[in-house]
Parts: sequence; structure tokens; C-alpha cells
Amino acid sequence: MKLKRSIATINYSAKWKVIVLAVTVALMLLSALPSAFGEREALHISKQSHSAHSDEVYHYLIANDIDVHSVSESNDRLVVTFASSGQQAPAQALISEFKQSFETVALALEPSAPSWLTSLGFQPIKFGLDLRGGVQFLLEVDLVPVFNAHAQSAIDDLRREFRVRGRVENGEVTITQYNDSRLSDIRSYLRTQYPDWTLSQSGERLVVSLDEEERRAIQTLTVTQNLQTMRGRIEELGITEASVQRQGENRIRIELPGVQDPTSAKNIIGATASLAFYHIEPNASVRTKSINDQDGRAVILQRNSILGGEHIIDARASLGEMGTPEVNITLDSTGGRLMTNHSRRNIGSPMATVYSEYSQSETGRSIEQSKVISVATIQSTLGNRFRITGVGSMSEAQNLALLLRAGSLTAPVTIVEERTIGPTLGAENVKNGFAALALGLGFTLVFIACWYRRLGWVANAALTINLVCLFGLLALIPGAVLTLPGIAGLVLTVGMAVDTNVLIFERIKDKMREGRNFAQAIDRGFDSAFSSIFDANLTTMIVAIALYAIGNGPIQGFAITLGLGLLTSLFTGVFASRILINYLWGRDTSHEVKL
Repeated sequence: MKLKRSIATINYSAKWKVIVLAVTVALMLLSALPSAFGEREALHISKQSHSAHSDEVYHYLIANDIDVHSVSESNDRLVVTFASSGQQAPAQALISEFKQSFETVALALEPSAPSWLTSLGFQPIKFGLDLRGGVQFLLEVDLVPVFNAHAQSAIDDLRREFRVRGRVENGEVTITQYNDSRLSDIRSYLRTQYPDWTLSQSGERLVVSLDEEERRAIQTLTVTQNLQTMRGRIEELGITEASVQRQGENRIRIELPGVQDPTSAKNIIGATASLAFYHIEPNASVRTKSINDQDGRAVILQRNSILGGEHIIDARASLGEMGTPEVNITLDSTGGRLMTNHSRRNIGSPMATVYSEYSQSETGRSIEQSKVISVATIQSTLGNRFRITGVGSMSEAQNLALLLRAGSLTAPVTIVEERTIGPTLGAENVKNGFAALALGLGFTLVFIACWYRRLGWVANAALTINLVCLFGLLALIPGAVLTLPGIAGLVLTVGMAVDTNVLIFERIKDKMREGRNFAQAIDRGFDSAFSSIFDANLTTMIVAIALYAIGNGPIQGFAITLGLGLLTSLFTGVFASRILINYLWGRDTSHEVKL
């Protein structure tokens, strides 16, 4: 019986693959376009209903020789853009003096791209501090007072229960006088009331200390609290692209792009915050005061607080018995007594939590800003440990816990490093970095086109698509920032993308030397090169992930572009190149298969 022979088409790209490639490239091109237009210096002005309108602000700034590009109104704010650089600071000073009706005047940057492009939600790539210029602070969080506050609470309770004597040092409780007959009772009390503390005996002394796991948990919570506090303070500076990140175990790095005068930043960062609990009164009187809540509603409070935030040593969000979010608060012994006395007399009455921040004005005066962040009804007598319910979602409970810990002021920070990068240096970094990228790209395109000829033109097209996709992803991904090391990552991406095509083209040459025709060599060449390409990109991606996870600042900037470059190189080198080659030369029906 004679076997039939069928003809199989090789190197055929399905229509859905072509559509995916076309849509992806179009989307990435739209995302990358705003970066080509750049950004303009701008001011974001939050205004009240009776504030000045855009025309008044425009004419006022023009009359004072400010080179204004446009002034527009958006909801409850004005957006002022400038036609030339160096106009933000003088304009901000003028606006602050104008009618005194604006709440905040914030430094910002606005895209120069056409409105139809920005209306689609596309924004330019965000530049890091080294490319834009600005101020960088490195803060160190002092954790000793935090551990001492926890230890002081423990020794106060032990003194009250067992009449022991001791001292607190370096976050540990050293008990020097105690009753030997009650040692077992002390151990039992610590196991039930302080399960995260360990008791050890050193000669005639007892040492009570936090276990290592709990110390790490408190350290993480404390640094997170300071991060939250610093982010809130930076918002007062009106810097929309500030970066506040943890560095190491107990340090915080703050980058303020566009800020050249660190004095105002220091005043905000060095400001203090506090928190207090107040009894709510039904009617206003000479013994009350009014403070707005987060929704702007006035809350009438007793003039004197029940207790202040200095008595809070811990606050953590959790789920209650009914599965609803709540905040568990721990007070020191003095705060516990104050809360017990008040709550015993006011069961069923509401209690407000007030958060206040204090900053310094340019004249050195202290400015207080307070708001009610929580209102709860006292259900029973409270001690040094109690919980606040009715706090909304779990996310809101976590935010409230952060605010409560922020008010305790048990984790002071000090500025250990300050660095200022001028805008001229930042602009020079951008110019030199992209010049290096253009030079490397140009030499690569010429070499590949000359060496591989017709396949080289496909590689050049894939390399162009690769850079478009990479710039598009950098602009599209939230939090992605381009730094000077990131530009080095872009240059490296060019080399890796070409390396992918080189591997494929050399395999195609090998198959043609074996006697296969061009179409068969393309089919076998792509298949045999894929495993090597995938392995190389996977191992490099592991390194990029490790750099991003462990590193910070410039190292993370390099890791972002390296990781995204690996993804785009794999996509364009294997997927896009294959579709282009198939469309131009690859389709063939000479590959006979016996059935």
C-alpha cells in the first residue's frame, strides 16, 4: 500500500501572534511617547472656594515677570506650568503672598505631551534624584528608646505586683532585689502577661529581656511607623515624586527631587508629632474646644486630654472575635492608670483620638495641626491594654495603628547624611547617559546590518521595538524610576538583545552548513537556540531580582531596567524576530512529512 505524502508549512505565524505583536508595540509606543516631549516645571495650588481663579493668578504672575506657560483649574486646585526652568521657587514665594487664600503651594512637574495623549493616562518616565537634581537625607532611627519603653512597662508592672526593685538598661530589665519564694510566681506572671519576654538568672540578679523574634518585629514596626510619619511630612513640602524608603535595619533614605534648598525640608523632617485621647462633650462651653475630624466635621472635646501619646508603647491592627478589624493598644503603667480611672467613670461615653503634628515656620514659630482620627464608645473599664473597634477596613485599621505608634515619640531619628545634587549636574547626567546609549545603539545597528545583512535588518527592527517596549514599560509601571545606573542598564539591554539575535542567526548558519534550505534552517535555528537563550535570561533575571530585593536607590534603578530589559529582549528577540523573518523570507512548503 502506498503511503500518502502531505505538505506541512513551516515558519508560519498565526494571525493571533501578529495581532498580539502589533497591539503590544502600539501600546508601548503610546506609553513611551510622553517621555519624548519631556516635562515642564509646575506648581499645584490647593485652593478654597473663595480663592483666586486661574485668570487672576496668571495675570499676577505675568505682572511679576514670571514666565508662565499656562494656568488651569482642576477640581479644587490650580495647576501652573512654566515656559522656562528656574521659575518654580520665585513663583511659589509670590503665590504664598497672594491673597493668603491657598492651603498649599506644591512643587510639581507636568507633562509637555499633547493633552490627547495624557488624557489616555500615559505619563513620562520618572527620573531619579541623580538625573533631576535635589536633596537626599539619610536618617537613623534610634531603637533603644523603643525597647526601653517596653522594658519600663514590664518593670513597672512587676514592681506593682511583686514589689521588686530593678532598672532598665539597653532594652532589658535587671531585677536586683526580689523575694526568692515568689520567683515561680514572677515566672508565671511573665508567661501570661509578657509571653514575648524571657527570664534568666545571673547570679543574684534576674534579667528580663525580649526574645529575638519579638525584637525584630518591634524594630520592623518602629521603622515602618517612621516611614509613614516621614511620608506624611514630605507631603507638606508638596513634592509629588519624593522617595522615602527603608535602608538596612534602622535607616531611612529620603530623596526630594527638584529641591535645592534643604532648610525647609529639614524643618519638616525634624518636626515632632503627638497623639492624645479626649472625652467628647455634647455641647460647646468654655471648658471645651473644637477639632475637625478627617471628613472636616467639627468634634467638641474637653479642653484637657485624658492622656497623651507619650504613654503609648505599642499599637497593632488585628481581627477581632467577630472577624472585624480592630486596633490593640498598649500603654505604659502611668497611662494605664489614667485610662482605667477615666473609663471606669465613663462607660458608654464616646472617646476621641486626636493626632497632632508640629512643624516650624520660616520664622522659627511652632505650627500645630490637629485632627480627630478616631471616635469610639467606651464599652467597659480599660487598662493599659485595650482595643479600638469600629475602625473601618483592615487597611484603615493598619493606618490607624501606624498613626497611634507615630504619636508615641519613642523612636527619634537623626540626620546622619545630607547630599545636594544641583539641577545642572542632573541635566548633564541625562545628556551624557543618553548620548552613551545613542552611541552604543548606533554602532550596534551598523555592525549587525553589515555582518548579517538581510537578517541583520530584522535584528535592527527587533532592537528598535525592544527599546520602545522598554521605555513604554518604564513609563507604565507604577513606582519605576529611571536613574543614572538605570541608563547603564539600558545600554546593557542593547547588548543582551543583540546577543539573542546573534545566537539565533548563528544557529541558522549552522543548519544551512548542514545542507538545509533557508526556510528549514530558520525553523531549526530558532528551535535549537531557544533553550540557550531562555537559560541565559533566567539566570540573569535571578540576579536582577536579588539586586532589587537587597539593594536600594541607584542599585534598584539598575535592577529595574535590567529586569525589564530581559523581558523585552526575550519578547522581541524570539517572538518579534520570528514573526518578521517568517513574513519576509521564512514561509516555505518544501518540508515534506511522510504519514
